[in-house]
Amino acid sequence: MKSVEELIEVKRDGGKHTEQELEHIVNAFVSGEMADYQMSAWLMAAFINGLDDDETVWLTKAMAESGRTVDLSSVPGTKVDKHSTGGVGDKTTLVLAPLVASCGVPVAKMSGRGLGHTGGTLDKLESIPGFRVTLDTDAFAKQVRDVGIAVIAQSADVDPADKKMYALRDVTATVPSIPLIVGSIVSKKVAGCADAVLLDVKVGSGAFMKTEAEARRLAAELVRVGERLGRRFVAVLSDMDQPLGCAVGNAVEVREAIATLRGDGPEDLTELCIALGAKMLVLGGRAEDEREGRQLLLDSIASGRALETFRAWIAAQGGDARVAEDDSLLPLAPATREVTAARGGWIAGFDAEGVGRAAMALGAGRARKEDPIDPGAGIVLAVKAGDEVAAGDVIATLYAQDEARLEEGAARLVASVRIADEPVTPPPLFHEV
Repeated sequence: MKSVEELIEVKRDGGKHTEQELEHIVNAFVSGEMADYQMSAWLMAAFINGLDDDETVWLTKAMAESGRTVDLSSVPGTKVDKHSTGGVGDKTTLVLAPLVASCGVPVAKMSGRGLGHTGGTLDKLESIPGFRVTLDTDAFAKQVRDVGIAVIAQSADVDPADKKMYALRDVTATVPSIPLIVGSIVSKKVAGCADAVLLDVKVGSGAFMKTEAEARRLAAELVRVGERLGRRFVAVLSDMDQPLGCAVGNAVEVREAIATLRGDGPEDLTELCIALGAKMLVLGGRAEDEREGRQLLLDSIASGRALETFRAWIAAQGGDARVAEDDSLLPLAPATREVTAARGGWIAGFDAEGVGRAAMALGAGRARKEDPIDPGAGIVLAVKAGDEVAAGDVIATLYAQDEARLEEGAARLVASVRIADEPVTPPPLFHEV
């Protein structure tokens, strides 16, 4: 086997690795034989020269096998997971996971924290008093078996290669590489042992993939690699040219998710969850087709079963399940400000990333992984693209701990909203499946 230095040279010079070489690179890095600076050099070489179809599969497989894999064999039925590539106001998991589980398909998900302008599911869940995001893999499997749903942080011993590699990618400007993104996402799903995975690939100003072409390429690669490694993957391209729903933050998004499970959520969030959920029920063998799946999901919301499953999930992970009926138990930052329209017209659209950065300025996000977040900070939009407004109409309400944060957040939000003189057609929710 070549030395670590020789393996870096292979990729530096545009060569192709064998499966054994990629396995050695991953294992050497996890064990400490390959130093951080050497992995940084290899990541940059892979970023510049790329990985071919085989190399991407081999790298992903080695990463998935770099630690412990979750044993879900005791859970009956087809286990389905869902992954979003990240966006602004994307609280889909908070609605979709209990909704799908309430229809009899087990949902087992390892999730992540927010970084930059995109929010993280774990941060949102931790805004619920008492909620625990850490469970060992045995407890994780037991909860999926007993409650039908568990959403936790990635365990340190599951796919440790991804955890270490992502930390380096984040600080070496090697994040936006499709082979490396695919390796990171798919390896976690394979190690998590879900049988099928639904991918919500965001496209637009608030997503990492800004164009349809980029998003389509990423989605196709995710599906290809996932299926090469024995899992069924389905990818949907959904819009992120404006925030999803109306709430952007942590506790404010939990409030909106609860309202959606009650049947009172924003139209775009509700439709996204029903459409994705129908696909998950088909993947899980609970519905023959998406039409049947949609009806099962709508019936679950109408009967209260979806909200009851949410309540049971929160309680199982130590959270205060009373939030399902009383959202005043969720934190809300004390300083508030209404942002109003400077002139009349139609909301032409948003710089969704700008809205996310406004929420960060209020305290709802983090620029670095170690930064604290304020669970009660955030934005609640009063308008969506296509809405007509008059001068002085409220566009959004902001929440923060102090006036200084409100000032910066308001300035960023105002800069992120576009008003047109003529009526505007809002962007489509779905771009492609």
